[in-house]
This record gives sequence, structure tokens and C-alpha cells, in this order.
Amino acid sequence: MKKRILTGLVVLASIVGSSSFAQAIYKTAADVPMVQLNNGILMPQFGLGTFLQPSDEVCEQSCLTALKAGYRHIDTAHAYNDEAGVGRAVKRFIAESGTPREEIWVTSKLWPTEYGEGKTAQAIDAMLERMQLDYIDLLYVHQPVGDFVGAWKDMEKAVAAGKVRALGISNFDASDEVFNRIMEAATVKPAVLQIECHPYAQRIAVREKAKKHDIQVECWFPLGGAMSNGALLKDPTIMEIAKAHGKTPAQVILRWHIQEGLSVIPGASNPDYIEENIRIFDFALTDEEMAQMRGLNKEKRFFNMSLGEKERTYLNKMEIPTDK
Repeated sequence: MKKRILTGLVVLASIVGSSSFAQAIYKTAADVPMVQLNNGILMPQFGLGTFLQPSDEVCEQSCLTALKAGYRHIDTAHAYNDEAGVGRAVKRFIAESGTPREEIWVTSKLWPTEYGEGKTAQAIDAMLERMQLDYIDLLYVHQPVGDFVGAWKDMEKAVAAGKVRALGISNFDASDEVFNRIMEAATVKPAVLQIECHPYAQRIAVREKAKKHDIQVECWFPLGGAMSNGALLKDPTIMEIAKAHGKTPAQVILRWHIQEGLSVIPGASNPDYIEENIRIFDFALTDEEMAQMRGLNKEKRFFNMSLGEKERTYLNKMEIPTDK
């Protein structure tokens, strides 16, 4: 019955053709809004990022904590070495809560060493085996280096085979050339673009480019990441807005992302932070506060590895990247 309801919502949202409409008609158990992707599928706008979880076992517990707190979107990657933990947490939560699999959104990413026709098909099957899942909701090419066009062809075949529901491009803000190359080669168009984005680097030009192709933008380092040394959390404007709402600076920043229409996946392993981060749907920033937040933009990224450096580093071996 729930599957029929979700299917109906997808069709209805497709008829209306509006992400904001999708947000209005369907939310997850914790009141998290959904965004409608360009293939008509609804994705929870907010989720848990698993980048730099201390271990696969800790990741499993973090995901369980998140799912019990109402999260329904988990973002992982082969390079994070915690996909198995994500899969175990999802299966355990489903068994214990009775929540249908289709209500939990699982995202993962292929590494450049897995790119290429034939090679990527095997990598996708291996990914499903690691997570012990029948399908992945969103699959990214993780970095814009190597044979990502060959990888994309196999990813499209995985969509046709029902192994993957939506395709995305991660870090393809690196240059116009890589973005245009994937767009020209794709038969199944990218549904999501994952990039570093936060109030100090609001990525206006990249977001406008994505909007032209009806691509949803999803943000890593939404709170600035470790490289920022907590700069955003100590910003006087953000702290003042937080005080006015009785919220933390982190909650204000995440709320800003939501109201901007961005998808956001803050990472955490501390249970208190996991639960704090999702408590952002019981308040809203005013128009004036949103204007103040937009005024913080410096287009200042905290991660700045060049495309050339990525090519030299990421094509040689599987390793946890410094960017997500």
C-alpha cells in the first residue's frame, strides 16, 4: 500500500513539475521535506553523510542512531570504506522497525579506479554485495577524472536493470569542460550535483548552471568541514540568528540550506550531533535572516585541490579523499 502511495506522489509531482510542490505534499517521518528530481523520483532533502566515520562499525551505529532519529537518507561512498556498515544499519533498522526499504534513501559513489565500460558494471555489483542491498537509490561518479564517460554508460545500464534509481555527479564543478562532457555523453541525465557549499561559499554560478539542467544541488561540508576550524559556527551573524531562535549555529546553517532549496548531508558520528542536526524542521528563518545569511557569501571554499592534482592522486589507488 505504501509503495502505491509513493508511486502516486511521484506521478502527481511530475504532473505539477515543481520541487516545492513535492516538498508540500510529502515529508518523511521526521518532517523532512522531499525534493523532486528530474526523473520524477522524490528524494529526502536532508540526510546523514558518512565521510570520515572512525570505522565501519562506528558508521553502522551512526546510521542506526540517525535512522531512529528520523533520518531517511544516508550518503556513503566506496572510498569511505563504510558501505558495509551502512548496509547493515539499513537492514537492521528495517527488521526492527518494519520501515519499508523504499522509504530509506541510500546513496553511494564510484571511485575513478572503478571507471570504464565493463569495469563499472562489476563495481556496481560489488557495491550492492558490500551493502547487501537489491538496489541503490542514487549512484554518483565520485570525481571528474579518468573514464567517467565509460562509467556513466554502465551506470545507465544499471538504471535500466533496476539496480540504481537515479544518477549523480560529484565534484563536477571542477571545470566547465568536465561538466559539459558528462552532460553531452549522458542519455540518462544527472539528477543531482554534489559540491562543497555553505554560507561562506554559496556557489551561485554553479547552482545557476545546475538549475538550467534541472539538476538538484546537494551540499558537502555544509557546516564548513574540519578544514574551516569551525569558522561558520563562530560567525557573529549566524550566532545572533541562532540566539533569536533558541537554536545552535549548526541548526541555523542547515536550516538556511533547506530554505535555499539545497539538499544537505551533514556528517556526524556523535549521537548528540546527529540528533541536533535533524531538529531544524520546527522553525524557519525570516526573509530578513535569509538575506543576512546570503550576505555572508565570500565564495570562500575550504577545500581547493586542483583538477590536475586530483588526476595525479585519485587515478592511482583507492583512498579516502580529502573532499567528499
